[in-house]
Amino acid sequence: METKQPNLFDTLPPKTAFVVGIVGAVLCLGTLGFIILGGCVLTGSCSGLGGGSAPAAARALTVPTDAVAAGDPVPSGSLPDVTADEYVRGNKDAAITLVEYSDFECPFCGQFHTTLQQVARDYPNDVKIIFRHFPLSFHPEAEPAALAAECAGEQGKFWEFHDIIFENQTQLGDAFYTQTASQLGLNAGKFKDCVSSQKYLSKIQTQSQEGGAAGVTGTPGSFLIGPDGNVVAIKGAQPYSVVKSSIDQMLAK
Repeated sequence: METKQPNLFDTLPPKTAFVVGIVGAVLCLGTLGFIILGGCVLTGSCSGLGGGSAPAAARALTVPTDAVAAGDPVPSGSLPDVTADEYVRGNKDAAITLVEYSDFECPFCGQFHTTLQQVARDYPNDVKIIFRHFPLSFHPEAEPAALAAECAGEQGKFWEFHDIIFENQTQLGDAFYTQTASQLGLNAGKFKDCVSSQKYLSKIQTQSQEGGAAGVTGTPGSFLIGPDGNVVAIKGAQPYSVVKSSIDQMLAK
């Protein structure tokens, strides 16, 4: 008859075995969390991983230039055309369109915001930038911030509100949105009614759904549309050099 060999837990007192089990579980979860955070840092994006917002420490991290290069194929016809009610930064007749799906609370979107500002400065006539909403469910202020930005846009101040939000991501909340609206000289009552009624919720949700259909799985998720209509994807908070290279290639064709 074969005799079962005792394992480690069989030789430990019950209380000691319980403590060892708890420690082991914590170590396993910590390792998993490290792997997930590492994946976000390497791709330079906030993605639907659930469980809470990205750690504040991630704000200081940069994405390696070779992490995820531009040029991923985009399904034909999957990216919605630019419509008249969208917000455009730059020359509306520019040869190249950069469409960004973004989340106001995502730290990588805040990082990519500076890249897009440089694009706007360096290509004022050649590139127009379109902002579309893609609020992630585990960022509690992403959707409220999007609603507030749309209500600011109703009064002609979308981009100003947009910029202030990305430059003050640690302050997001109702009080900050009201303060920013006042700072921009918006009609306070009209802004408050617009936000409280969630007037633009359907627009935000539709843009998010369409972004997912176009292949966006995390933020920022961007697309460059060339003069010939060809589309390439830019995944994550790519550095300016990567975005510039793709723009220059399109302009050279």
